[in-house]
Amino acid sequence: MARTPAELVGANPGPSFEITMDGRPVTALPGQSVAAALWSAGILAWRTTRHTDRPRGAFCGIGQCYDCLATINGEPNRRACLVPARPGDVIITQEGHGHARLSV
Repeated sequence: MARTPAELVGANPGPSFEITMDGRPVTALPGQSVAAALWSAGILAWRTTRHTDRPRGAFCGIGQCYDCLATINGEPNRRACLVPARPGDVIITQEGHGHARLSV
C-alpha cells in the first residue's frame, strides 16, 4: 500500500496553488518552501554559478549554504529553501550574481 509523506504524518495542508518557474506552472502546497515546491515538480536546479555557469539548487535545505539562491518576484539572491511559497510567486533562474537581467 503506497502512502504519501503527507498521509504518513496525517497532514492536511489545504488546497494547492500555482507558482511559476521560468514561465512553467508549478503546483505548491501551503507551508512548502519555494525549494520544496520546485523539488516536488522535479526541478532540481534554479541558478547557475558566477564563473562556470554550473547548475545549482538546494544543497543543505536549511538556509546555511546559499546554493539555493533564486530570483523570486523580481528580487535576486533569495534562499529558496527559506522563502515560503505564495500563490502567484514568480521564480526565474538566477544567473551568476543575480543582477544581470534586472532593470534597476
